[in-house]
Amino acid sequence: MSNALKNSAILLIHCPDKPGIVVAITDFIHNNGGNILYLDQHVDGERGVFFMSIEWDLENFAIQREKIAEYFETLVGTRYQMTSQLHFSDTKLRMALYVSKMSHCFYDLLARYECGELNVDIPVIISNHSDLQHVAERLDIDFHCIPVSRENKKQQEEKQKALLKKHDIDLIVLARYMQVLSDEFVKDYPQQIINIHHSFLPAFPGGRPYHSAFERGVKIIGATSHYVTAELDAGPIIEQDVVHVSHKDTVEDMVRIGRDLEKIVLARAVRHHVHHDVLVYENRTVVFE
Repeated sequence: MSNALKNSAILLIHCPDKPGIVVAITDFIHNNGGNILYLDQHVDGERGVFFMSIEWDLENFAIQREKIAEYFETLVGTRYQMTSQLHFSDTKLRMALYVSKMSHCFYDLLARYECGELNVDIPVIISNHSDLQHVAERLDIDFHCIPVSRENKKQQEEKQKALLKKHDIDLIVLARYMQVLSDEFVKDYPQQIINIHHSFLPAFPGGRPYHSAFERGVKIIGATSHYVTAELDAGPIIEQDVVHVSHKDTVEDMVRIGRDLEKIVLARAVRHHVHHDVLVYENRTVVFE
């Protein structure tokens, strides 16, 4: 999806599939002076559900941006039983980074942020260890070390929620944050928490998956990035990728290759979310390219 222009609207919709949907949406934009920049659609034939992403230039659009969602719902959405979400390309999401000690995804996202590749603000970093505090200080980002144990989990998560509210956070990215978030925490941020993990699950769970995979002689290493739900590592998948390995690769090689892949897959998932490419339906995603 193009976000080249600074003043465009992005509309994501899903609804029961029926004739006339595309015409109704494009007429709404055209009749109000909008110029369509991007359009993609998909029909789930088994479920009978229509999905669409459409972006248009707002420069000469007749409806004020704060009224667009209301007008669209009245004129188009209700008629087709649409569920829709409207975004604007000039609005930066505010992203919180969660990290523990493992730093590869953390450094990668910050590098992309520094060079302008990720169109976000990062006002706060939260960790259960203080190891990476110096990185936040160098970038002048608010850093909070909040250790979590079974005994204090609820109390510490309340501290985190207060920080997220204070910084007006839109998106939480778990950059190898090695703590399981409680169901209560997750429910407060639906489709706003993105996680990354290797794709050996459920075959090789635990803290040493690459060692287990090496012993089994696996030939493919994968990584999966998904939205976090109450069911551990089972949320809607945003991005995945794999890379081949062989008998020549040591455990150390596999760890390095796996971590490189995790960085790339997480960055892609975050980019899709930030660019409003992702539409979640039930426990699946439609990712518009």
